[in-house]
Amino acid sequence: MKALKILLIAVIALIVLLCAGGLLLSPKFSVSRTTTINATPDKVYALIADPQAWKQWSAWNRRDPAMAIEYSGATSGAGAVWAWKSKSQGDGRMTFTTAEAPRRLGYELYFPDFGTTSTGEFRLDPNGGRTQLTWTMDGNMGRNPMYRWMGLFMDKMVGPDFDAGLASLKALAEKG
Repeated sequence: MKALKILLIAVIALIVLLCAGGLLLSPKFSVSRTTTINATPDKVYALIADPQAWKQWSAWNRRDPAMAIEYSGATSGAGAVWAWKSKSQGDGRMTFTTAEAPRRLGYELYFPDFGTTSTGEFRLDPNGGRTQLTWTMDGNMGRNPMYRWMGLFMDKMVGPDFDAGLASLKALAEKG
């Protein structure tokens, strides 16, 4: 019985430590990746500004081809919206908020499972006949101390998906 009491106290102490430590962490996170694509900004922009084109290159769509997707709003650029439901990739909604073709596309992401919203952008910088593309996402994990711990690992969790998406986007844009 004494061992059980010690174990219970240790578990409670660990939970308190995790919660208190989480409250001391910043709720903010940022993920950013850059690649150079041997295609003009116009060609690259067309593939990112149209939500329906994401099925061709997004890592998340490739992992779950059966993902249920609904499109609304504009067909491309600011005001274009797509929402998805996926057993393996989660549920979410992306809204393109600002569009400066072919230089910049801003977006907002909402994840109902977490109740969090993130923002980000694609920045396209011309370089001769090539495009330097930077994909950024910034978010706030809110007041939940456990989500704040998760925020510490967002770059490692989302960064590889950004890398895979950019590699697929590069291959697609550089075709013929």
